[in-house]
Amino acid sequence: MHKNVIFCYSGTGNCLNFAKNVAENIGGADIIMMRKRPEITDVTEAERVGFVFPCFGGGAPEDVLKYAKEIKVSPSAYTFGISMSASYAGIGLSSLNDIIPLNYWATVTHQCSCIWLFPHDLMMPKLNVADAQARSEKLAWEVAASIKLKRNKDKKPPRNPVNAIENKAWTGIAAKKAAQFKVNNDCIACGQCVRLCPRENIEIVDGKAKIGTNCIQCLGCLQFCPKSAISIGEITDKREHYHNPKVTVDDLTQSIIHVEAAFSSGT
Repeated sequence: MHKNVIFCYSGTGNCLNFAKNVAENIGGADIIMMRKRPEITDVTEAERVGFVFPCFGGGAPEDVLKYAKEIKVSPSAYTFGISMSASYAGIGLSSLNDIIPLNYWATVTHQCSCIWLFPHDLMMPKLNVADAQARSEKLAWEVAASIKLKRNKDKKPPRNPVNAIENKAWTGIAAKKAAQFKVNNDCIACGQCVRLCPRENIEIVDGKAKIGTNCIQCLGCLQFCPKSAISIGEITDKREHYHNPKVTVDDLTQSIIHVEAAFSSGT
């Protein structure tokens, strides 16, 4: 195991890309994916242990918090958390901090992947894909600099009561939205969405993808579909689809990703 470990949940790639950029700049790391139960949960040998995840419905994806309760971290490890969203931080970091106390935390905005809610460029600040990606990479370098030096935050992550109410309702909202999934006749039954679904909620039936309601709303199926055959209402057909330009389906479906240091000097 690498001395640096990052647990990552990523739906359409922004969080994974950020985790990779942080890993490169802290001397390398093992990125353990949390889309399903992590392959490794005992990381007591790691010196730095981090979490990178998106904001879903005002908080962390519920599976992130469920899996975090199983993870064993050394009391002497330096811990950090990064939450990514289109606009507001939500309560995800605060909820994680209740499970695994964080030495350092940060929030980062990037392109929106919740296509039924907003177009992807409706982020704060509003940027196009290229500029948003460049900004994300710059912020990853800045965050990594703090993590590498093991800087501590003086205050705990925020817990906005409005976000807490939103997040409490999110499971029901996700199930309701999942019931609206439609797959049109452009589907080529490639099975990519089946591979991507973290909850094994998609199957190929009679030559066409079939999506159930056990959905966390990562929207990887919709955003990565090569034929744009998946939709959640008419608005998602009208809006441009988006996934991180530097992340592939193969990247997201790995269990552990080994990232080397961008440079060899330092600790």
